[in-house]
Amino acid sequence: MKARVHVMLKDGVLDPQGQAVQHALGTLGFDGVEEVRQGKVIDLELADTDAEAARARLGEMCEKLLANTVIERYDIEIG
Repeated sequence: MKARVHVMLKDGVLDPQGQAVQHALGTLGFDGVEEVRQGKVIDLELADTDAEAARARLGEMCEKLLANTVIERYDIEIG
Protein backbone atom coordinates (compact mmCIF):
# COMPACT_ATOMS: atom_id res chain seq x y z
CA MET A 1 0.00 0.00 0.00
CA LYS A 2 1.33 3.42 -0.94
CA ALA A 3 1.20 6.32 1.46
CA ARG A 4 2.30 9.93 1.33
CA VAL A 5 2.92 12.23 4.28
CA HIS A 6 3.00 16.01 3.82
CA VAL A 7 4.85 17.85 6.59
CA MET A 8 4.57 21.64 6.85
CA LEU A 9 5.43 24.23 9.45
CA LYS A 10 2.44 25.29 11.52
CA ASP A 11 0.90 28.69 10.82
CA GLY A 12 2.75 31.39 12.71
CA VAL A 13 6.08 29.54 12.72
CA LEU A 14 8.82 31.49 10.93
CA ASP A 15 9.84 29.80 7.64
CA PRO A 16 13.29 31.13 6.63
CA GLN A 17 13.57 28.69 3.70
CA GLY A 18 10.22 29.84 2.38
CA GLN A 19 11.29 33.47 2.74
CA ALA A 20 14.52 32.77 0.83
CA VAL A 21 12.56 31.12 -2.00
CA GLN A 22 10.12 34.04 -2.08
CA HIS A 23 13.00 36.51 -2.31
CA ALA A 24 14.73 34.49 -5.05
CA LEU A 25 11.53 34.32 -7.08
CA GLY A 26 11.25 38.10 -6.86
CA THR A 27 14.81 38.59 -8.06
CA LEU A 28 14.07 36.28 -11.00
CA GLY A 29 11.18 38.50 -12.03
CA PHE A 30 8.31 36.49 -10.56
CA ASP A 31 6.50 39.39 -8.92
CA GLY A 32 3.34 39.03 -6.88
CA VAL A 33 4.38 36.01 -4.79
CA GLU A 34 3.10 37.10 -1.41
CA GLU A 35 4.15 34.13 0.69
CA VAL A 36 6.06 30.86 0.32
CA ARG A 37 5.89 28.04 2.85
CA GLN A 38 8.28 25.16 2.32
CA GLY A 39 7.72 21.64 3.59
CA LYS A 40 8.53 18.06 2.78
CA VAL A 41 6.79 15.08 1.22
CA ILE A 42 7.58 11.55 2.38
CA ASP A 43 6.46 8.60 0.22
CA LEU A 44 6.21 5.21 1.87
CA GLU A 45 5.38 1.73 0.62
CA LEU A 46 3.67 -0.21 3.40
CA ALA A 47 2.94 -3.94 3.75
CA ASP A 48 -0.37 -3.10 5.47
CA THR A 49 -3.59 -4.09 3.72
CA ASP A 50 -5.97 -2.29 6.10
CA ALA A 51 -6.06 1.44 5.32
CA GLU A 52 -7.22 2.48 8.81
CA ALA A 53 -4.49 0.43 10.49
CA ALA A 54 -1.94 1.93 8.10
CA ARG A 55 -3.19 5.45 8.87
CA ALA A 56 -2.84 4.78 12.60
CA ARG A 57 0.71 3.44 12.17
CA LEU A 58 1.63 6.43 9.99
CA GLY A 59 0.30 8.76 12.66
CA GLU A 60 2.61 7.08 15.17
CA MET A 61 5.54 7.38 12.73
CA CYS A 62 4.84 11.09 12.30
CA GLU A 63 4.50 11.69 16.02
CA LYS A 64 7.76 9.85 16.80
CA LEU A 65 10.02 10.66 13.84
CA LEU A 66 8.70 12.13 10.62
CA ALA A 67 7.41 15.45 11.98
CA ASN A 68 8.44 17.78 14.79
CA THR A 69 4.91 18.21 16.10
CA VAL A 70 5.87 21.20 18.22
CA ILE A 71 6.33 23.32 15.09
CA GLU A 72 5.07 21.12 12.22
CA ARG A 73 1.75 19.65 11.15
CA TYR A 74 1.28 16.65 8.91
CA ASP A 75 -1.32 15.21 6.57
CA ILE A 76 -1.49 11.55 5.59
CA GLU A 77 -2.67 10.24 2.22
CA ILE A 78 -3.30 6.54 1.68
CA GLY A 79 -3.60 5.37 -1.89
